Amino acid sequence: MERTLVLIKPDALKRDLVGEVINRFERQGLRLVSIKMLRLNEPEAMAFYAVHKDKPFFKELVNYMSSGPIVAMVLEGEGAIGRVREIMGATDPNEAKAGTIRRDLGLNKTENTVHGSDSKESAALEISFFFSQYELKKGER
Repeated sequence: MERTLVLIKPDALKRDLVGEVINRFERQGLRLVSIKMLRLNEPEAMAFYAVHKDKPFFKELVNYMSSGPIVAMVLEGEGAIGRVREIMGATDPNEAKAGTIRRDLGLNKTENTVHGSDSKESAALEISFFFSQYELKKGER
């Protein structure tokens, strides 16, 4: 079983889409292991997105991700990382396939409703950024 991190971004919370997003992953057989709602401050958002610190969109991304509450969750399933990325769709909603979360619910390239880990290595780092081992163990069935 593979685990991955998904963040439901501030635009989705403002539009009351949390249940819709979770439902889309669960309908595809991914299991929710742990979940929490929180608000990143600017230093936390900078730390989480440090991999993008030299990119022109970094400051906008940090400002956006610290602008309101988010939901962080760990999903589990066979090939979870790839499956989550497929369900989410391309970063730019205009380039995402029909039926994906970002195509159906995203507003633009920044306010695209969800973030998901892109590799096993980033999933491990990103999960540990938001969840303790204790929190993950509590969610095991």
